[in-house]
Amino acid sequence: MDADAVRDVGRRRLLGWGGLAAGAVAAGAPLAVLGSDAAAAAGPSRLDRIPPDTRPGGAYDRFVADLAARDRFSGVVLLSYRGRTVLSRAYGMADKERGIRNHAGVAFNLSSAGMPFLPVAVLQLVQRGKVKLSDPVGTHLDGLATDLAAQVTLHHLLSGTSGIDAPAPDVHRVFTSRKEVQDYHRQWAGQATLVAAPGSDDARNAHTAGGGAANAIAAQIVEAVTGTTFWDHMHEHVFARAGMRGSAYYTRTRWLADERIAHPYMRQPDGGRIDGVRNLDKDSMSRQGPGENPGRAFVGNVFATAPDLARFAHALSRGTVLERPYADLYTGAKLPGPGDRLGAPSFGSYAGPVRISGGEWEFNRGGGSGGISASWTVWLGSGWAGVVLSNYDDLEDFGEILRRQDEAVTGEAAGPPVGG
Repeated sequence: MDADAVRDVGRRRLLGWGGLAAGAVAAGAPLAVLGSDAAAAAGPSRLDRIPPDTRPGGAYDRFVADLAARDRFSGVVLLSYRGRTVLSRAYGMADKERGIRNHAGVAFNLSSAGMPFLPVAVLQLVQRGKVKLSDPVGTHLDGLATDLAAQVTLHHLLSGTSGIDAPAPDVHRVFTSRKEVQDYHRQWAGQATLVAAPGSDDARNAHTAGGGAANAIAAQIVEAVTGTTFWDHMHEHVFARAGMRGSAYYTRTRWLADERIAHPYMRQPDGGRIDGVRNLDKDSMSRQGPGENPGRAFVGNVFATAPDLARFAHALSRGTVLERPYADLYTGAKLPGPGDRLGAPSFGSYAGPVRISGGEWEFNRGGGSGGISASWTVWLGSGWAGVVLSNYDDLEDFGEILRRQDEAVTGEAAGPPVGG
């Protein structure tokens, strides 16, 4: 693959493979969750084996080690098959100032790669009969624009078809408490406007701010229905149920104090890297989040370890975080997508982008910002999960790691992206 193709693959993976076109909800059958009885009954999977390149010493392992040796990767890679770790490696420093190395137990900021957890909390409430996906958001939340409150449903929020737009967030504001973050998000949700008919072809959130405001509204509904903070609810009902012991919505105070949380090392104009959480006045130069600094949010994105992401993937198949029908609903195709780098069918789901890859349903979510590159992939039928977490923001190198990961698991090289 040439440099431009690798660059585009990396960027699209980190941003969730770009945008999925909005449209009517697909009426196809729900996806089988990984390792499910239904998947097994359908016959042996093409990936029902341990490919040589996924093993320690294989081509994928050697490639990542070479990048790390040249200081072009810092972080953790993990491959898991049906709950068993096949490959786990850690490279570089979690905190250079204190001389703390990355290891499998270190949590990384996921940026937007943490977005799939919010729909789980909402679907748990649906499962318990506390809310319905058809509920207009105004049923549970005050302070929203009248037309938005009446026309936008929970399904629209989760599927990215709300038609909401909102002012761009202030990426330079430094937050100082959880309450300040809550107040800001409530104010931001109150500024959201309806700019397209929910569920229509034009309704997909065309701007990051619109998608962010939709997520803020969904999180506030979780708070309103449960009577607790969104963060506390997620810790108890999502992370704890999945056995994600090292994952949380950590505060900046904890980020600075805890040796098990990786610091974000942002590229600077001189080519060097700087610790973002210790230098809140510095901006990211990365195309993933220009002008941002993830340390400015007192509490914001999910922090997770690589083994915890694999645990979550396998918890879906056990019915631990969602009962089986709701796990199928979570990963089921909702919207037609634009295709991907292989030209394979792709779709939008509540979990995020899903596609058919070599006869397997594949779910992937990526995210990135200053000093942050994160991606986790689940091959839903076969039971494979791949995680790459980094506290560097070198996009091209990260994109090539993802391509090599997919090739190691599926045995197929990824071609150039389709559709630009």
